[in-house]
Amino acid sequence: MDKKAKRILFSTYWKNGWIDVKNRSLSEPDFSYAKSKGLMFDPLTISHDECILAIASLVKGISPAQVTKGFLSSLTSRRLDWRSSLASYAIAKKIPSNQYTPVISGTSYTNGKPTAHSYTCGICRDSQYGIRGSESYIEMDINVFNFERIKWGGVRHGDILYTYFDLSQFINADIPEPTSDDIACFRAILTTIETSEPSDYPSTLEKRLASVIKSSKAERQILIEILASLGILKPRCFDRQRQGKNDWVFAEYWRGEDKYCQQTVDRLFGKYLAQ
Repeated sequence: MDKKAKRILFSTYWKNGWIDVKNRSLSEPDFSYAKSKGLMFDPLTISHDECILAIASLVKGISPAQVTKGFLSSLTSRRLDWRSSLASYAIAKKIPSNQYTPVISGTSYTNGKPTAHSYTCGICRDSQYGIRGSESYIEMDINVFNFERIKWGGVRHGDILYTYFDLSQFINADIPEPTSDDIACFRAILTTIETSEPSDYPSTLEKRLASVIKSSKAERQILIEILASLGILKPRCFDRQRQGKNDWVFAEYWRGEDKYCQQTVDRLFGKYLAQ
């Protein structure tokens, strides 16, 4: 990854925290340079139906072994963009071929009366909790997607536009074989999950993982979300109290008593864990 291009990408969005949209600046020479190195892109316009077709095409060119290898190889190298794509691939496999079918996803109220609705695709939404798709995406800044996937391993897993972008980048990546340290790290992650207290929330697991994998808090949160999107962290039920206001999506209803799904781990990672 070109260091100068990465610096341009990161400095566009982050300086000890998010840079407000109105304060962002990016010169044309810097953009052209980062674009030439494959780290920044022109705005993207695409419809829901086009996005679904593009995702299906990308999935055909990627094997489960490739995304599994990418995930494991990210654990000690901290190439978090490789980590992101296992979740995007798993999500993509669950979305059926479909045309945009709008359903209400949210409602705004004024003085107790509904004033506006937001919409998502009902077919995408029903394919798995946390998946969403808009009717169209107009002049979207996909550079922020690339920033998020490189810095944290993705943030918007479940949004079909992110799924498309993430897989479109992964398909051209040169992924090395996981090292023995990568596999040891993954084993330690599983052990940490397995030894969770029954009442532990995802936030407790995040703190416990700090001693297992070199990472920031945000990276660990996304790691947990990825494991939950795969079904490795799988709630036994959804009739559970939420932990106040939080940003969890796929992992929201997981608790320590659920441990992890051995069947899913074996299916995805059995080749490496058997070594």
